[in-house]
Amino acid sequence: MISFKQPQKTFPKAISFSKILGPSIILLGLGLGSGEVILWPYLTSNFGMGIIWAAVVGILFQFFINMEIERYSLLRGESIIVGYYRKFKHITIWLLLSTFIPWIWPGIVGASAKIFASMFSIKEFNYLGICLLLLIGVILSAGKVLYKTIERFQTILILISIPTIIFLSFYLADSKDYESLFKGLIGQGENYYLIPAGISMATLLSAFAYSGAAGNLNLAQSYYIREKGYGMGKYVGRITGLFNSHTEKVSISGYTFPINKESKKEFHKWWKIVNIEHFLVFFLLGASTIILLAFLSYSTTHNLNGQFKDIDFLFFESKAITNKAGSFFGTLFLLICAFTLFGTQLTVMDATSRILSETTVITFNKKLKETQIPSIYYIFLWLQIFAGIIIFYINFGQPLQLLIIAAVLNAFAMFVHTGLSLWTNLTLIEKEFRPSFFRMILLFLIFITYGIFSCYTIYIEILKLI
Repeated sequence: MISFKQPQKTFPKAISFSKILGPSIILLGLGLGSGEVILWPYLTSNFGMGIIWAAVVGILFQFFINMEIERYSLLRGESIIVGYYRKFKHITIWLLLSTFIPWIWPGIVGASAKIFASMFSIKEFNYLGICLLLLIGVILSAGKVLYKTIERFQTILILISIPTIIFLSFYLADSKDYESLFKGLIGQGENYYLIPAGISMATLLSAFAYSGAAGNLNLAQSYYIREKGYGMGKYVGRITGLFNSHTEKVSISGYTFPINKESKKEFHKWWKIVNIEHFLVFFLLGASTIILLAFLSYSTTHNLNGQFKDIDFLFFESKAITNKAGSFFGTLFLLICAFTLFGTQLTVMDATSRILSETTVITFNKKLKETQIPSIYYIFLWLQIFAGIIIFYINFGQPLQLLIIAAVLNAFAMFVHTGLSLWTNLTLIEKEFRPSFFRMILLFLIFITYGIFSCYTIYIEILKLI
């Protein structure tokens, strides 16, 4: 039986900015392959830059959501899911369902497989998608420490992809494209304002939810800052590779600390530096990436006749880049898209397996032990991989269709966990460390926005079926 007692330890001293980088890079990587590479470029390709404002609002919402998740884990050294459980024990059933069901759809790696297949003239991308899923399983199983494996992988991808996208965006665009970009940031499109006529609400909600991470993936920030050693996370263990002989004790329950002048001072140092890190890496870099990829798609494919289906616009985009900048950059663009999508799927499977394994142990805490978290992690990892293989094998749907199914479900999950995070931080955290009035009001408005948007979209989609 697991004890949920919280022993008292000294609140750790804040570390330098250079040592704190990492968790936000991983969380940014969770969104790169869905919203940034596919959904927002798809929408601007079809509807123009007038909707790009929603991408900036979406990732700004997620910045504040993620910081409340960080606040709890920084102060307790445990995931915010444990905080939810302390408030409402049956919430773990919802977390298991809302994490597993939306993310078994392999739309992200399916898009990666489709790009690779087109580049190497492979007719059936589904079988290539199965191979990529198996490769993800091998990578996550073979690493020494999972956090370091993911952090290095995403850092390399970002360092290669973002400079390339910046160069292509500015090289290929003309003055009219820039004018459309600046107008789009304030919601002014071509013959519409804010939302264009004819756009699918499910697709728009999908892109809005995928402006950054999506669904319960935001909750994974708890694990990444713990394993990086933020705040009270210094005292908990990390999940090691399946074949690594060295293991660390992973603790579910966190710690408290004496509330005094010194601990308050150190918390405010931590809070300042983690806000800066997350703002620069997740929000600023993330928003810039979304805008540039959408801008590149718009400048190369928007004037072509007709609307694109699925991810075909990426191939037209590559062709346009080849015509203007040469075949090297056209091919490089597709490779960056394919590897970024693959990296996102890898990070998604790590995040969901973390959430599912800990939530399972919490749910069945009278029968399971904390020491079983790593093994349960790998059970869920390979269970998701096999579910994805089945979906590919029966040819259930195209990548974009699978992404939209997942995104609508994830938007509702974000509505739920945003409200839970606010409730948890206002009731379980000492008043000296609770959200400010501004953040409290803002989180409540975000909670309402996701609720109305997701419920309305689900209602519309149900009406289509009747």
